[in-house]
Formats: sequence, C-alpha cells, structure tokens
Amino acid sequence: MATSVSGIRAETAPKSLQLPGIVLGVGLGGFVDGILLHQLLQWHHMLTSTNHDRIGVRYYDPHTVSGLEMNTVWDGVFHTVCWLAVLTGLAILYARVTTERRRVWTSRVLWGWILAGWGVFNLVEGLLDHQILGIHHVHGGPHQLWWDMAFLLLGALLVAGGRLLQRGGRPIDPTAPDAGRAGHVS
Repeated sequence: MATSVSGIRAETAPKSLQLPGIVLGVGLGGFVDGILLHQLLQWHHMLTSTNHDRIGVRYYDPHTVSGLEMNTVWDGVFHTVCWLAVLTGLAILYARVTTERRRVWTSRVLWGWILAGWGVFNLVEGLLDHQILGIHHVHGGPHQLWWDMAFLLLGALLVAGGRLLQRGGRPIDPTAPDAGRAGHVS
C-alpha cells in the first residue's frame, strides 16, 4: 500500500477519475449517437420508431414536416442532456483534480473511464429506447434487430475495453519526482 506525503493512498487516486470519466463518456457517447446516427446518417431520430404503440406515443414520421419538427425538438432535448452530462463530468473532474490537470488528461485511467461511460450510454440507450420503449432503432427496416444488437455489442465492448484501459493505468502520485512531466501517468 503506497502512501504519498500528503497521506492520500496512491492506489485510490484513480477512483477519483471514475465518476467524472463515466459521466463524460455518457455525454460524449450521446453526442456521437446524436450527431452520427440522428444528423449525419439520418438513420433515426428520438421518436421515429414504427413500434410506437408499446408506450402509447403517437408515431412521428420523419418524412413529414410536422413529424420532422417534433423529432428535431426531441433530438434537441437529447443533445441538451448530453451537453449537461459533459459539463457535469468536467465540473466533477475539475473539482477532484485541479492540481493535477495536465497529468490527468494524459491518464489511461481517465480515458478508460470515458470509454466505459460511452459503453454505459450505448447499453442504457440501446436497451431502454431501442428494446423496451421502442421509440426508435439504430437503423430501421428489415434488419433493425441486427443493428440494435450491434449497438449493444459495441456498448459492451466499450465498457470492457474502457475497464481494461483504466486498470492498466498507474495511480496519480503528486509526490513523484517526475510528477510535473506530461505523460507521467499512464
């Protein structure tokens, strides 16, 4: 058990990156989903499911003006939540590591938690919106189940890969002789 001069156990320091990393990953994963799948590829919007009866929501066809307007509003709500998650993650990160900012951003621990958070986003969004509520699918049509399953698989791989990456990182020890050097923390 390593202890720094300040009395903080070095092994527990990466734990301080867990919450901000996951929250940042959820927000950034949501942005990737919203920008890539909603806007660039236009595979779906928040309310474009053909299975709308399960939750009693009216079907908003994105190929009509009124349907596209409603989907655009809900896509905006979705992006607002993503933006708030990123701001929250950054605020938590700043509060926890203000003296070690430069080294933390190069840390495998932080980036591992960010990847894990992105995976959590995919798993929750994929299960809740695609499977349980059925309000939209990754790519609607005859093979939508395969797209939805691939989205969930990507989420599981991101969680597993992020956990492996963060476990391979070294703890933050501000008392280390080379603590000021960028890239010291892996």
